[in-house]
Order: sequence, then C-alpha cells, then structure tokens
Amino acid sequence: MKTLIDLHTHTGFSPDGKGAVEESLKKAETLGLAAFAVTDHCDCNFWHKAEHYGNPSEMKDVDMYGAGEYALKSIDAQTAAKEKFSDRINLLCGIELGQPLQYLPKAELIAADKRLDFIIGSHHQNKGRDDFYWIEYDKLDTCEIHALLNEYFTQVLEMCKWGKFDVLGHLTYPLRYIEGDCKIPIDLSRYEDIIREIFCTLISNGKGIEINTSGYRQKYGKPLPDLEYVKLYRSLGGKILTLGSDAHCAEDIGKGIAEGAELAKAAGFEYLTYFKERKPVFLKIE
Repeated sequence: MKTLIDLHTHTGFSPDGKGAVEESLKKAETLGLAAFAVTDHCDCNFWHKAEHYGNPSEMKDVDMYGAGEYALKSIDAQTAAKEKFSDRINLLCGIELGQPLQYLPKAELIAADKRLDFIIGSHHQNKGRDDFYWIEYDKLDTCEIHALLNEYFTQVLEMCKWGKFDVLGHLTYPLRYIEGDCKIPIDLSRYEDIIREIFCTLISNGKGIEINTSGYRQKYGKPLPDLEYVKLYRSLGGKILTLGSDAHCAEDIGKGIAEGAELAKAAGFEYLTYFKERKPVFLKIE
C-alpha cells in the first residue's frame, strides 16, 4: 500500500470513534500508507455541550455535542504526534468539519487553524433535521424522501460555495442509510444538475472530492460516491481526489482503499491527492 493514502479516519476524540491517535498511527505505519490523516469530527452545530441547546434527555446524538472541546483536543494530540512520528509516517493533521454553515463563526475559527494540513467538508444533517442516520425512511413516502435529498444537495452546494475546506466528504452520504439500511432505491439522475453545479463549484474553487470507502464494508456495498459520479467529476475537469476509509477504529484503517484506488483509475485518474499545510500534493497511482 506504499502508494496509497487514507485521509478520513477517526479516533476516540470523536464521540463515535475509539482508540488513541498513536494507535491509529501505528496501524497506518504497519500498512505502509504513503500519507495518513486523522480527521476527527467537528460538527459545528454541536459546538457547545448539549445543555446549551436544551434538554439532553430529549436529544439524539447527545454524545456528539461539545465539538468545540473534543475537536480542538484532537488537533492538539495530532500536532504532538506529528513531532513524535515524523520520521516514521507521513501524518497529516486533519479534521472533518461538519455542517459549517450551521455555526459559521466557529467553522471560520477551525478553518483558520494553521496547525491543520487537511479539512474535509461534510454534511450529515439538514438544518433543523436529524442526521440522516436517525431518519425512519420506511415511514416517509417517496416525495418526502426526495424533498430531504433536495434539501441535502442544496445545502451541500451552499457549503461548497463557502468553500473553506479541501475536499467534499462522502457526497452520497444519505444513500448509506436510505439504500443501504432501508433498501429503498433512489434514482439520483433527478439531482444531476445540482450535483454538476456542486462539482463545478468545487473545481472553480480549487477543491476536490473524496472516494469514501466505508460503503464497501457496510450494507450499502458501494463507495460514496460511486464510479458514475467520480467519472462525472473527472469529466468536468476535477483533478483533486482523495481516498478515505472513514474508519472509526484502528482496525478499519485502510479498508477498501485498494478498491477505491482501482475505482479512481477506472474513472480516469492517474493521481491521488493528499495535503500538506492545506496545499495539494499529487501521488501517482501505481
């Protein structure tokens, strides 16, 4: 795996992750990755502790609140680990910045942190709604599901126009649950115009996309996005492409990465990308 990268991973600093930063680094070193990033969660709409927003007993994702503390602790730990492991692994200090427009001042704060090499921009939940993980799709009709997806892509586009991140994470994230868990088929062709606009916005701003390989090991069975949309991004002039396992424990680091690289080649890419000090570095796919 010496020419492969994994730029989307989580440790125990993410409330839904486990393990220490050093544990992840040792696994990445064992795999021989050419570049590796820890990208713990920083969902901006969860910046404060749960009590700040209401009654925690009535909230979903209650453990995800307090991102303003645990995300910064992750960056601190990664910065220390970079010094310790600098001669052993190409470690990138990263963060997954979720829903930045839902608390823009704090998103701007994180985006300006000079310690960061790499920022993934992610959208896990529409404004005023639960994370797509929690939605009971079997209780919704087709029109309601499509309304959710229309909101999703519209808000992703607005995030991309803001653009203070490096790559857009898991473009087709809702399908992990709608198609993967609930087996409800979705025809994304009805959203192709806005997906094209998302890609063109990213490209014009010098930003990229990731192939998130978590879907390979989940019920969905496909990467996020799949080959069709990676090819579309390429056809529109996209050049910046990363790979990420979305591992939430050291055991899952690197899973699906080789398959993701093959998909990248099938889409016409000769190079993958990683970031140092927020600047892209291109690595030829062997």
